[in-house]
Amino acid sequence: MRRAGILLHPTSLPGGGPAGQLGDDAIRFLDFLAKTGCTLWQVLPLQPPGAGLSPYDSPSAFAMGTHLMSLDRLVDAGLLRPHELGDVPHRPHQVDRDALDAWHAPLVDKAASRFARTDPKAVQAFADAHPWARDHALYEVLRAEHDVDGWQHFPAPLANRVPEALADAFDRYADRVHARIAAQLLVRRQWKAVHRAARDRGIEVIGDVPIFVSGGSSDVWARRHLFRGSANNWTGGWRADPVTGVPPDYFSPTGQRWGNPHYDWNAHAADGFAWWRARIDNALDLADHVRIDHFRGFAAAWEIPADTHDATQGRWGPAPGRALFAALRDHLGGRLPFVAEDLGIITPDVEALRDDFGLPGMKVLQFAFGGGNAHPFLPHSYPHANCMACTGTHDTDTALGWYWSTDDRSKHRYRVYVGRDGSEPGWDLVRLAWASVANWAVAPLQDVYNLDTTHRMNTPGTVEGNWTWRAPYLDHGAADRLRTMTQIYGRLPGASVQARPDE
Repeated sequence: MRRAGILLHPTSLPGGGPAGQLGDDAIRFLDFLAKTGCTLWQVLPLQPPGAGLSPYDSPSAFAMGTHLMSLDRLVDAGLLRPHELGDVPHRPHQVDRDALDAWHAPLVDKAASRFARTDPKAVQAFADAHPWARDHALYEVLRAEHDVDGWQHFPAPLANRVPEALADAFDRYADRVHARIAAQLLVRRQWKAVHRAARDRGIEVIGDVPIFVSGGSSDVWARRHLFRGSANNWTGGWRADPVTGVPPDYFSPTGQRWGNPHYDWNAHAADGFAWWRARIDNALDLADHVRIDHFRGFAAAWEIPADTHDATQGRWGPAPGRALFAALRDHLGGRLPFVAEDLGIITPDVEALRDDFGLPGMKVLQFAFGGGNAHPFLPHSYPHANCMACTGTHDTDTALGWYWSTDDRSKHRYRVYVGRDGSEPGWDLVRLAWASVANWAVAPLQDVYNLDTTHRMNTPGTVEGNWTWRAPYLDHGAADRLRTMTQIYGRLPGASVQARPDE
C-alpha cells in the first residue's frame, strides 16, 4: 500500500509551554496530519533525552521522557491544581530546556508523587509489568541524590549493585522511587491516548530505536554483563571499551565518536537475545512500526579504542545481525515491522541483511544529486517499491538549506531532474518522494513548509544548538497542498491502514 507521512518529534509540536507536549498540541497536529491525507507519523525516540536534549543519548532504552507530558492533562486528572502552573514559560519556535528543568519537571514530580500516594496499586502493577521500571526509577533518584551524570559515579556499592546496598537504597528512597515509577505510568498513559487518537484518524506511528545505549544509562547499570567494558579508576570500576562511532562519511568528513558501549554479543546470544526482544516489545508497545537506527551496525559496527577521540582510529567489528533478526522474527510471529536506516557506509553484507529479512531501506533525496544519473537514491533508480523515500531526515539540513549550501553542479543536476527553478526545494523533493515507486514517502515538516537551515533539527558531529526546533504553527494551506499531492500520487488511505511497506 502506498502511504505518505510527516516526520515531527513531539517536542517540536507547536503550542504553548517550553516544548511540544502530549495533550492538545498533539491532537491538533493529528488533525492537521489527517487533513494532508498522510497516514504515517514518524517520531524520534520517545525516551528521556540526554546531553543537549538528544533523544539518541538516553539514560534509558525503555523509559519514556517525562518532559513530553502535558501538564494540562495532569490538571484534568486532578493531579495538579491550575494555580500551581503559575506563569507558563514559552520561548517561541524553540524548546526551552531551562524551563523544562526548572518549571516543568518539578510539576511532573509533584503530580507523580500525588498519584503514587493515591493509587499505589496502579504503580505497583506498572512496575510488575515493566521489569526495567524499578531499576530505572532508583537510578534516577540516585543520580539526583548524588548530583552525577551516570551510575559510574554512584558510591561503589551502588555502582556495583551490591545487593545489600540496593535493598537499603530502595528502602531509604522508597517514596521517591515510587513517584518516578508513577511518572512513567502517567507519561505512557498520555502517549497511549495520543496513539489511540492517531489510529482513530487512520494514522500509524513510526517509532525509532537507536542501536546503542548510553554508557551511563540505567540499562548498562542493571545489565553490565551485556556490554563490553574494562576496569578503570572510576568509582564503578568500569568503562566502555571500545566505544561506538562511524568512520568518515557524508555526514562528517572526520567521522564521529559517539562514545556508547558496544554490546557483548556472546552474552546476548546466550539467552536468546532476551534484552533485545524486550526492547523491541517495548518499542512496539509505543508505535506501530519501528525505524532501526544505524542498521548497518548489525552487520558490522565501528569500534573505537576508548583512549582515543579520533574516530578514524577505529575498525569494523562483527555483529550477529542474522541471528538477532531471526530471533526477533520468531518472537514477533514471523513479522518484522521495521524500517532499516541503511545510511552511511553501506556494504554488500548490510544490503544482504536488509533484503534477506525483507526490510525496507531509506532513500534520502538530498543525497541523490551529488553523483551520476544512476545514483541509487534517484527515484528512477529504485529497484523495487519496498523502501521509504525521504526528502531528508532529522540529521540532514532542510531541503531549502541543502539547496542553498550544495555545490553548483548538484544544484544544476537537481534543477534539471525536477524541472524547477530551485525556489521551492522542499516541495520539489516532496513531489519526487510522493511520485516515486516507494511504498512509503515521508518528509520532515520543515520541508512541507519549505523552511531554511535555521529550522534544522540536528547537525551530526556538533553538540550545540540541536534538538530544540519547534514548528511555528500548523499551516493549513500547506496541508491542503500536500493532500493534493497525496491524492495525485495514489497515497490517500485505502481499504487498510495496516499494510507494511513491503506489502
